[in-house]
Amino acid sequence: MTRIIAGAARGRQLRAPEGRDTRPTSDRVREALFSRLEHQGWLDGTRVLDLYAGSGALGLEAVSRGAASAVLVEHNATTARMVRQNVAATGLSGVTVVADRVERALTRPPKEPFDLVFLDPPYAHADEVVNRALALLADGGWLADPAVVVVERGRRSPEPDWPAGLVSDGDRSYGTTHLYFARTPEAD
Repeated sequence: MTRIIAGAARGRQLRAPEGRDTRPTSDRVREALFSRLEHQGWLDGTRVLDLYAGSGALGLEAVSRGAASAVLVEHNATTARMVRQNVAATGLSGVTVVADRVERALTRPPKEPFDLVFLDPPYAHADEVVNRALALLADGGWLADPAVVVVERGRRSPEPDWPAGLVSDGDRSYGTTHLYFARTPEAD
């Protein structure tokens, strides 16, 4: 079972979707990821977008640790209902769940840009799908100035093709998980 690691909702259990296409981010990877983000000051009062939300663990962890709000996008209706239950179970405010396909959601203009974006698609998703989502983020007004984007992929996946407006900011491997970081040039 997945849980919130730190912050206001520390220890709260989250239900995770079951099936061969789902793979919740492990506690170890989330701890390393959020340690880096906290160290760099990317959680205090930020607006978070969690694409391919699954259980919602990334967005909920961010809000638990001090982000002001999060929008969690999950296309599977059953999983989106479970994410709403996870939001209720954590007692965190400022979290919205959107039941829609990521690419369709990103074709609409955002209400406001986001400071921190997570893309954690199933590893089986083609690299082109991830690259298309990144292009929509960069071109659609979804990114604040400054912003950070984190892409989670399988260890064998290549680095995403960062669109104009995003520059690579390193990567890390944890077992079978690989995290790629990018930032807007203004985030220096």
